[in-house]
Amino acid sequence: MSRESEVKATSGWLALLVELALVALVAFLVYSAVNRAVTASWVVGIAVLGILAVAIPFGFIVVEPNGSKVLLLLGSYRGTVKRSGFQWVNPFNTKRPISLRARTLNGERLKVNDLAGNPVEIAAIVVWRVRDTFGASFEVDNYAQYVSMQSEAAVRHLASSYPYDADDETISLRRNADEVSRSLQAELQERLARAGVEVVEARLSHLAYAPEIASAMLRRQQAAAIIAARQRIVEGAVGMVEMALDRLEEYQKLELDQERKATMVSNLLVVLCSEHAAQPVLNTGTLYQ
Repeated sequence: MSRESEVKATSGWLALLVELALVALVAFLVYSAVNRAVTASWVVGIAVLGILAVAIPFGFIVVEPNGSKVLLLLGSYRGTVKRSGFQWVNPFNTKRPISLRARTLNGERLKVNDLAGNPVEIAAIVVWRVRDTFGASFEVDNYAQYVSMQSEAAVRHLASSYPYDADDETISLRRNADEVSRSLQAELQERLARAGVEVVEARLSHLAYAPEIASAMLRRQQAAAIIAARQRIVEGAVGMVEMALDRLEEYQKLELDQERKATMVSNLLVVLCSEHAAQPVLNTGTLYQ
């Protein structure tokens, strides 16, 4: 597979001076031929110079910053002009402009199944630019359309490679955005290398459960959050009760049998784990009444 080769074109201003000189010379020769007898070689010389004067303007090109011109001569690739400015090339070359500027592809929302089989909506933003003008011109039919279609395929494959969410350390689409974005960029770069395209950045712009399961998944997430919060509360409460019993035994402030310890533990856990403020009950009798 061929690769891009950069060529340096002639200064357009120098070619313009040559063009003006040729026009002046042809005009002078024609004027001289009118007032004198001319030979066949004289006529041939005027014709050749006239053809050159007409052909030279077709070689003028203007290359903008971050722009390029791909040159073809009779179907053969001759190189790419990347230097910006007013320049001149072989007038018989075919010139194809290709922008080297960074472009942004805002992908549409796609409905796909994640690794767990849950339908999700996903979209990505891809920043890309042409690096190899040969690949962009001759390896694919339409490089902009190629980028769009391959980006969609890469996003679909990415969504099916990871779960939307995970309870353990498994990489998921929602929780590991940076890792997922790097994976998407690497896959896109591999897919778009044939078209001479460099992927500057790729990130997810939209991620959500599909509408038909969104409410059920929301309830699931809420239940998981409640369970996690309860677990943390119970762990803290058990630690506080254990600390309270140890401190009482350490300072020998109160002698409790096993039954009263169990009652105390029960009361403390109720107070610490309850969602509402505890309502104290005052015992006006003895400890065992």
